[in-house]
Amino acid sequence: QLQLVESGGGLVQPGGSLKLSCSASGFRLEHNAIAWFRQAQGKEREGVSCISERGNSVEYADSVKGRFTISKDNAKNTAYLQMNSLKPEDTAVYYCARSLYSVCSDYTREGHYTTWGQGTQVTVSS
Repeated sequence: QLQLVESGGGLVQPGGSLKLSCSASGFRLEHNAIAWFRQAQGKEREGVSCISERGNSVEYADSVKGRFTISKDNAKNTAYLQMNSLKPEDTAVYYCARSLYSVCSDYTREGHYTTWGQGTQVTVSS
């Protein structure tokens, strides 16, 4: 069974950091691009970041560039999203997803993804 499980969410003050993890089972992360999406309450889900199959190409939404870093550890079959300088507007449920493709072209298109995690809540508030 193909499965993704996110962890690492929580409550953090503005300016703080969190590192999200996305653990895969039933498939190997090095065979697909992996993306992070988020959905704030009352808003549509949006693409945040993507890392290619080989990990040599990454993409970021403009709203998180310079603050978030995506990575993956193929040996652990886990992807990560390091989030620094967090802002209240980063508050959302964060999801990781497995792409049909090996690269991150048009990574924000949800139709590119076949497997989704259950999400982890990130709340940025003082």
